[in-house]
Amino acid sequence: MKIKLTPKKEVFNFCKPYIIAEIASNHNGDMELAKKLIIAAKEVGADCVKFQSWSKETIFSGNVYKDNYFLTDDYRSRTDYTLEDIVKKFAMSEKKLLEMKKFSKKVGIDFASTPFSEREADYLVDRLKAPFIKIASMDVNNYPFLKYIAKKSLPVVLSTGLSELYEIDRAVRTIENCGNTRIVILYCISSYPPSDKDIDLNSIETLRRLYPYPIGFSDHTLGFCIPLAAIAKGACVVEKHFTLDKTLFGWDHKISATPDELKIICEGSARINSALGTGRIKCKETKERKIAFRRSIVTARDIKKGEIIRERDIALKRPGSGIEPQYFDFIIGRKARRNLKKDEVINPDDI
Repeated sequence: MKIKLTPKKEVFNFCKPYIIAEIASNHNGDMELAKKLIIAAKEVGADCVKFQSWSKETIFSGNVYKDNYFLTDDYRSRTDYTLEDIVKKFAMSEKKLLEMKKFSKKVGIDFASTPFSEREADYLVDRLKAPFIKIASMDVNNYPFLKYIAKKSLPVVLSTGLSELYEIDRAVRTIENCGNTRIVILYCISSYPPSDKDIDLNSIETLRRLYPYPIGFSDHTLGFCIPLAAIAKGACVVEKHFTLDKTLFGWDHKISATPDELKIICEGSARINSALGTGRIKCKETKERKIAFRRSIVTARDIKKGEIIRERDIALKRPGSGIEPQYFDFIIGRKARRNLKKDEVINPDDI
């Protein structure tokens, strides 16, 4: 199945991948940094920049703020920050999102965001005119929210981290039952980062067998090897966290791709997709190259006109411009029609 993800991009399994630079909260609340990230993503070849639409009220409950439950070790080492401080600082207001949408359009790169509430989804669709809606892995089992999103009648990009297969299946059916079949499923492991043994990229093939929809990959691994491998598995959308500096203070910088790494992913995706081809096995080399590299039947010694050619009188050497090796036995016992020098390619008229 082909899904028109944006007005200019149709995605399907094994197509040239649509690369999403996941900025999320890596702007650290600084819109100038966000603009630098957008420019860098465009320069290295990403198709889209994606943010996250949440606020203090829509991401955590009050008790979580009291316990500072989601503070990472980086934050815990700084006693001047609470979880509530971080959320307030990193949240993207509607005004900031609109500013980033306009800036992305100016730069020439697609803009998207992940909403965390119905109101944020409304703003994303109605005001920002997002081409698609990205559903975070944490909402795979949030079926009321999935219904609300599905009824927006936009393509739905569904990440599948944190989920068992039956939960993914129910999420897909929930969206379908609302009349929306414009679904892209992103295989995902939501550990930050996951171990290689837990990644199991063959699950991309499993999802492709189970569902008619395009299958992509949302990546939280270190570096660029795994997303490139996912592309070789046919992933049509690849989402990768993006930063300008892995050492910055923030939630996702350490597991994010730098511009150099994302450039490798973007350039590699095009090469890999082109190299995958059709699966039809046929000779791709030119006739001239085949002749240069293959062997012909040649004389192993001087042979006089009228002599009977024996097995020890011939050999197989490059180039392949004469009689092919498959006729080796046919040559034996034949009579030479002219004098032949050693190492001379034997042609049909010579015997």
